[in-house]
Amino acid sequence: MRILNIGVAASSEDSNKKVAQEFVSTLNSQVRLFLGGYWGLMKDIADAASGRDMTVVFLLPLNPKESPPRRPEFITVDTGMEYRARSVLICRSSDVLVALGGEAGTIIEVYMAYAMGKPVVVLNNTGHASDRLELMGDQLDNRRTSRLYYTKNPGEAAKLALTLARESRTENTSYTHD
Repeated sequence: MRILNIGVAASSEDSNKKVAQEFVSTLNSQVRLFLGGYWGLMKDIADAASGRDMTVVFLLPLNPKESPPRRPEFITVDTGMEYRARSVLICRSSDVLVALGGEAGTIIEVYMAYAMGKPVVVLNNTGHASDRLELMGDQLDNRRTSRLYYTKNPGEAAKLALTLARESRTENTSYTHD
């Protein structure tokens, strides 16, 4: 069985346990989640995943707001990098990136994943700035290095992420230097 690596870009400010539960409950045991911290919606996602014994890898920035608790299913990496630099690690480690609603940091991670040739699933109607990504369409530029997919439902975002992660494992995705 192949482990699918799903990166999650999410609000560091706002909590939304309902979105987290619906997203995580749709995933399966083949998934390892990559998060950039343990606060806001990222904390909700981690806690929901922990409740299902799913592995969560935290790629923490320098001086994180909060450290994840010590749990067998949590793997913590203190990157020593500032926030945007650690986002490179999240995107690069993921087969697919899911944006569950956020501000500039989430949008930066969406653009990074796209530039790296990673498929991106964006949850809309979250009330965050990332909702505006849909105005860009499914391609962020004329290079067409990847594709963005939009949904209004966290469960659908998870299902789509599973499908795209399986597909991306069979394709050659290479980093774009442009």
